[in-house]
Amino acid sequence: MLTAADYQPPRWLRNAHVQSVLGSSPLRRRQGELRLAATGARTTVHLVDAGDGVRLQGLHSTVPGREPRGLALLLHGWEGSVDSSYMCLTAAELLKRGFEVFRLNFRDHGDTHHLNEALFHSNRIDEVVRAACAVADRFGRRPLVVAGYSLGGNFALRLALRARAAGLPLAHVAAVCPVLDPSRTMEAMEQGVPLYLWYFERKWRRSLARKRQLFPRHHDFDDRTLGLRMRALTQWMVERHTDFGSLDRYFDGYSIAGDRLSALDVPASILMAADDPVIPVEGFHALSLPASTRLEIAPWGGHCGFLLSARLDGFAERWVAERLVAVAAAP
Repeated sequence: MLTAADYQPPRWLRNAHVQSVLGSSPLRRRQGELRLAATGARTTVHLVDAGDGVRLQGLHSTVPGREPRGLALLLHGWEGSVDSSYMCLTAAELLKRGFEVFRLNFRDHGDTHHLNEALFHSNRIDEVVRAACAVADRFGRRPLVVAGYSLGGNFALRLALRARAAGLPLAHVAAVCPVLDPSRTMEAMEQGVPLYLWYFERKWRRSLARKRQLFPRHHDFDDRTLGLRMRALTQWMVERHTDFGSLDRYFDGYSIAGDRLSALDVPASILMAADDPVIPVEGFHALSLPASTRLEIAPWGGHCGFLLSARLDGFAERWVAERLVAVAAAP
């Protein structure tokens, strides 16, 4: 089975920023689309009842004429979507290995802003848990496994913490570069190369502008609000659209740093890059993890990059697929 030690990119790919930028490039997204199409899978769009009137959207893919060995639920990162390159590439790997795959859009991600009036925020874990239960009930495949990238990795691990109480038959969870401590992630972006802060600010502003266009009576903020920098805009959102009251309490609400994963009773695998420019690796060394959780830290990879060659082949999607397939193959 692949481990982080097997990830040996060529020297020119050992730069964290090259990894991070190329990993989310249009070329890589096109590669994901092509590899997913090459599986021959049939993909259908589904609305998922996430409780309390919340509707989420996802894509279900399965290869016709083949009995799936299990169901894999994939979760994207912040301001990503079911069509993000890593989502399509991971889906393609899992489909090739016999799984059926459900890629879930978080609220206000992809083209789903119209489905719910209230804004997305990172503490909306309850609706993701309920959506996961609904997906498991609808397709009824066992084992059920979950994988997520970046913020999706954070959601995947929090989902695993709540799986037993929710009655979700989760067999394994895999997380790539998951957000651990949101406060430290914010600081890292503010103090690091400006590219990442600019990238996320630009995508979030577009998302908020779309929400305002769809629900003008509920979202009447002006362009000055949209022009705020990341920290100030997050604080505005927290104070007006959540019950947390302060940025610190909001960040603490979805932190999984320190000993917060020590109660995991679902086997888990975590892949991290030591040079991740968005999520500081120091927090991973301080984690308190149960014996059933395996943490692997590669020297390179950037933020969810893990590219192998000029063809933009990825290590992370193979790593995820091997871990989830091993669960299905276990007696």
